[in-house]
Amino acid sequence: MVWTAALFFIVVPLVNSEDYCYDEPQCDPYAWGDMYPSCHPLLEELHSPINLDHQMTRNQSLEYLHLEGFDEIQTGHWTLKNNGHSVVMEVGGGMSVSGGGLPDVYHTIQLHFHWGGPASNGSEHTVDGRRYPMEMHIVNMKSIHPNLTAALDDPTGLAVLGFFIDVVYADNVHFGLISQKLSSVAYKGQTTKIKPFPLMNLLPKHNMSQYYRYYGSLTTPPCSQVVVWTLYEVPVYISWSQLAQFTSQIFSTEEDAEQVTPLQRNFRHIHSTFGRKVSVSKDAKLLAGAAGLPLSSALSLLQIILLGSFIISGL
Repeated sequence: MVWTAALFFIVVPLVNSEDYCYDEPQCDPYAWGDMYPSCHPLLEELHSPINLDHQMTRNQSLEYLHLEGFDEIQTGHWTLKNNGHSVVMEVGGGMSVSGGGLPDVYHTIQLHFHWGGPASNGSEHTVDGRRYPMEMHIVNMKSIHPNLTAALDDPTGLAVLGFFIDVVYADNVHFGLISQKLSSVAYKGQTTKIKPFPLMNLLPKHNMSQYYRYYGSLTTPPCSQVVVWTLYEVPVYISWSQLAQFTSQIFSTEEDAEQVTPLQRNFRHIHSTFGRKVSVSKDAKLLAGAAGLPLSSALSLLQIILLGSFIISGL
């Protein structure tokens, strides 16, 4: 599917890479609306990202999505690129997403990442007000559209699968197929080839029926409100060292820039749901107990519970 590969250069970046940023007042997310009206939070009401809390509705019809080709090794090569705003992997053709309440079949185009800094978390969506260290987005375009321009005129033109990323001490071997290549795309504009692998290996394959669903927007300019969001409840786990490769070794500037700038905190701020319905899949835990909390928060909660039990037993 040649057209799918070509779309990569249109999807990310969606606008001139000099037109927006994350860390300078004149072009950060709060200023995007000055140049891109659809990004203005007071003019439009379907913005992303949002906070996921207990104000959600269970939908028994939301079951597994069908991820066609995700278990297979695709032909050719994938391309990893630093576009100055994120690290993006173009996956070409051969994969699609359907079912699970999606209104159509969507062709998979690319995936990219959002992260924080060496001492701060950086997922775009939050869970009960808490951020995970990273968030991965798999971008898919409705198959009936010939190009992105047409998809951006469709209220459900894109389907994005979002995955929270948390940290443990051991490396994620599958994720290493990407992280080991990051040194080749450290600076803006750099690209490298990646040998395709089963994309399902990156995902929480045993918990793929647990997710949240809502209608929102792109989280980068032009902030088009055309996205069917599917956010998976169970995170992907990588190591601290793999996380550090993003937060400390990726730059938003070109290699020959007078002053190189680390690419950090590349996430958009949280927006109000404005009464939008956020649905919970049939098997999701609905943020029950510590299930919806980042690992560090879950451990803190466990410590509090254990401490409380110790105090009570000593009374």
